[in-house]
Amino acid sequence: MITPGSELLIKILFILILGTAFMIIMQKSLASLFSIYGVQSFCLAVISFVLFQQNGSFILLALGIITIITKVIIIPYMLNKVRLESGLKRDAEFRYLTPVSSILVGIALIFVVYNSFYRLFQLSQDSLFFLGAVIGVSLTLMGMLVIFSRKKVVTKVVGYLMMENGILLFSIFMAELPFIIELLILVDLIIFILLSTVLAFGIESTEEDFSRKLNRFTDWFKK
Repeated sequence: MITPGSELLIKILFILILGTAFMIIMQKSLASLFSIYGVQSFCLAVISFVLFQQNGSFILLALGIITIITKVIIIPYMLNKVRLESGLKRDAEFRYLTPVSSILVGIALIFVVYNSFYRLFQLSQDSLFFLGAVIGVSLTLMGMLVIFSRKKVVTKVVGYLMMENGILLFSIFMAELPFIIELLILVDLIIFILLSTVLAFGIESTEEDFSRKLNRFTDWFKK
């Protein structure tokens, strides 16, 4: 049973997570982008710690610790280090959508997910778990929106990371806890591979640059 104080804290963290998602969608400064992602991940870790305090599940404690180590410390550090070495400061290139229209699409996604879940669950679930599921799926879709609307590969990686946070948030409230740990480890492995690829091809690369450079390797192997 979650106490009223803990429930209020988790709902405040939900609002902060959504706020960081909208900031990531419109953010052009890479330093701020990576920092906002770290804050979003920290909010997820705090939710895990609060739920651990309430029900005593050590899987939630492990989940919070892993999130702090990987998503709050290691990944932002790696991204910022490469950013400093490359000298790239901003990603101001949007495709298909402008920052304002991206925000409007993000808001529309939240309403669509909320209405869909409301009809699916008919509010039979506890309100906190209902909101956790809605925000988790919304965060995943907003991560996809970042991938769709931004041009630089490194910004798309942040979109993938935000999608992972959404999956993690949804899983905390709606999935079996051992499955969450397995999923987190698998997705973190994929993210580290993506980060390594970005480091190899250049943080300033666009999707087109990435494809051209990758084709050079495939042509070389064909020889």
